[in-house]
Amino acid sequence: MTLAEMRPGSAAKVARLRGEGAVKRRIMDMGITKGTEIAVRRVAPLGDPVEVTVRGYELSLRKDEAAKIEMEG
Repeated sequence: MTLAEMRPGSAAKVARLRGEGAVKRRIMDMGITKGTEIAVRRVAPLGDPVEVTVRGYELSLRKDEAAKIEMEG
């Protein structure tokens, strides 16, 4: 399952990051690394962006970025 497929109110740990280069680096620079727990707070009506809580702060991700983050479970 990817972060983009998760529903508001759910939480899981990051299993792996797909992608390469600048996109992967940008996701990692936001504090999203393997083993980090992410809770989905809200999803916009059209599915973009996705608002999450990671490492104690709120973060908004584009749907295509969230689709590159594979979650455990």
